[in-house]
Amino acid sequence: MSDTPQKERFLRLSDVMARTGLSRSSIYLSISKGNFPQNINLGSRSVGWLESEIDTWIQTRIDKRSTAS
Repeated sequence: MSDTPQKERFLRLSDVMARTGLSRSSIYLSISKGNFPQNINLGSRSVGWLESEIDTWIQTRIDKRSTAS
């Protein structure tokens, strides 16, 4: 097992939509409400999300389902 940190990766909107099952408008609405990870500007017309933050958001939803039962 290696002690080197895992490299961070940016996900584009299409990747985030595929991973979460949310639409574009749902993602941006959730961001504005503070319920979804904030996007990061990558360029003048380009944004991305940190893969680790999306993974954490997904895991949080799974954990909430498990504790709600």
